[in-house]
Amino acid sequence: MRLVQLTVPTGKQQTILETLDDREIDYVLTDEQSNRDYAGVVYFPLPAPAVEPVLDELQDAGIDEDAYTVVVDAETVVSRRFEALRDEYENGDVNSDRISRQELQAEAQSLTPTFAVYAIMTIISAVVATAGLLLDSPAVVVGSMVIAPLIGPALGLSVGSVINDEDLFHESLRYQLLGIVLAIGAAAVFALLVRVTNVVPPGLEIGAVDEISERLAPDLLSLAIALGAGVAGIISIATGTSVALVGVMIAAALIPPAAAAGIAIAWGQPSAAIGSTVLVLVNVLSVNLAGLLTLWYTGYRPENLFSIGQTEQRVRRRVLGLAAIVLIFAVFLGAITYTSFVAATFEENAREEVEMILAEDEFEQYQLLEFEVVMDDEYPFVGPERVVVTIGGPAGESPPALADRIHEQINEHSDETVAVEIRYFETVER
Repeated sequence: MRLVQLTVPTGKQQTILETLDDREIDYVLTDEQSNRDYAGVVYFPLPAPAVEPVLDELQDAGIDEDAYTVVVDAETVVSRRFEALRDEYENGDVNSDRISRQELQAEAQSLTPTFAVYAIMTIISAVVATAGLLLDSPAVVVGSMVIAPLIGPALGLSVGSVINDEDLFHESLRYQLLGIVLAIGAAAVFALLVRVTNVVPPGLEIGAVDEISERLAPDLLSLAIALGAGVAGIISIATGTSVALVGVMIAAALIPPAAAAGIAIAWGQPSAAIGSTVLVLVNVLSVNLAGLLTLWYTGYRPENLFSIGQTEQRVRRRVLGLAAIVLIFAVFLGAITYTSFVAATFEENAREEVEMILAEDEFEQYQLLEFEVVMDDEYPFVGPERVVVTIGGPAGESPPALADRIHEQINEHSDETVAVEIRYFETVER
C-alpha cells in the first residue's frame, strides 16, 4: 500500500480531482498558501500496482515533473473504496506484485552509494575476501560478501536500460567497470604484501588451497549463481522486498573470484588468474543480462510512450550483445568443465586399474593403502601430472612387474604420459 502526496498546480485542480473521482480513489485536498504556483496538496492511498498507471494518467492530464510527488509506504488503509481498488489491480500475476516505475527508479538510485563510499567498501571487501581465501576460511569469505556494495550498480544498469534512464545506465556501467578493477587490484596489492612479509608460509602453493583452487578453474555451474543472483535481485527490488541477502548473493558471484585473480597475480602466475578473471566478467554480464530480461518480462517500460519502440530496440541490442558475450565465456567455462571431467574420469579409471591388478592371484599379498592423482598447475585447464600409489605388502622387495603393470595400465587412460610413483610399505599382521 502506498500514500501519494501530490502538489496541485494552479489551474489543474479540477482535472486532478476528476481523474481521481473517475478511478473511485479516496483523497484529501488541502489548500496551499505558501506558493502561488500551487493550489493545494492532494493525498490519496493506492495499492502498489496502481501507483504507476494512476501517476501516468495524471501526467497525461498535465501534471509534469515540476509538481512534487511523494510516494510513501502505508501500513494500513481502512476504506471500502480502497478494497475495491485492490481487487481491481491485485490479480495475482507478476505485474500486480511489482512496484511502480517511479519507485523502481528511485530505489535503483538509492542503492548506489557515492563513488568514494563505493570504492572504499569495494576495496575493503576485496581485502577481506583475499584474507579469507589465503586462510582457506569460508566464513571470512562470506563476511567479505556482506560488506560489498555491488547490488546498486549491478541492478541500476538494467533499470536504466528498461526505463530509458541513460544517466543511470552509464553511471552503473562506470561503477561496475571500476569496481572490477578496484577489487582485483586491491586483492593483488594485499596478497603481494602478505607474501613478501611472509605472513603466509613461504612456498605456499595457491593451488593447494581449496578456497582458491576452485575459483582458479571455475566450471559452468558458476553461471547458475550469477543468473540466479540477477533474477533474484531484480525481483527483490521490483517487488519492494529486502535486497540485502540478494546483494550478498551478487557479491558471492563477484568478490571471491576477483580476490582469487588478485592472489594469482601476486604469486606471479598470470595464467592462473585467467579462469577467475573470466569468472568475474561472465558473472557481471550474466547478472546484467538476467536483470534486463526479468525487468522487461515484468512489464516495465519507459515513461514516454513515444520512446517505447526506441527503448525496446536498445534493450534488444543490449540483451543480444550480452547473451553473445556470455555464450563465448560459457564455451570457455565449458572447456574447463570438460577438462575437469576428463581428469576425474582418469582418476576413477586409474584407481580401478590398480585395484584390479592387485586383485590378481600373482599380487594377492599386496594391498592398496593410498591412491592420489597430483594435478599440474597449468590453470585453468589442469590435468593429471603424476599418480602416487601407496602399496602395502610383506617384507622384501616388490616384484618389478607390479610397478611396470601399474604404470602401463594407468597410462592407457591418458593421452599424455603420466608419471607413476609407486611407494611400498611393509605390513605386518598380528
